[in-house]
Amino acid sequence: MPTMLWLWLGAMVVFLIIEISVPGLVFACFAVGALGGAIASGFTDSYLIQLAVFGIVPIILVPLTRPLSKKMTKPSPQEVNVDAMVGQIGIVTRAIDPDAGDGMVKVDGQNWRVLADESIAEGRKIRVEKIQGARLKVVPVENPES
Repeated sequence: MPTMLWLWLGAMVVFLIIEISVPGLVFACFAVGALGGAIASGFTDSYLIQLAVFGIVPIILVPLTRPLSKKMTKPSPQEVNVDAMVGQIGIVTRAIDPDAGDGMVKVDGQNWRVLADESIAEGRKIRVEKIQGARLKVVPVENPES
């Protein structure tokens, strides 16, 4: 029954197009199931057998492909907002005095109050070590020319 063959192949193409736009390999399993239905249509005219092949193949493939799809779609952690500032270089805009808890730096175009373990003169370059509340914990850059 060549008409059913073309319908199954058309369904397979539709599932593959959906798979391209949706991550997770689920629709790829249905595309393989549609291919199985197309192959079954070459051996039998029974719609029930073709539908059974189409239904059974994804049921088997989805659990088998889940570990692979989880690895493929696992989001890589990206630091955002202030967390992305750790490691960046800035410049001291007001001298840092650790005893008085005073000082300002400019990092990525933004002014921040800072904490430091040592005094750092105005104009020196610093590196952000971490964020503590609303302040940046900074250390001076060893080579100010860099």
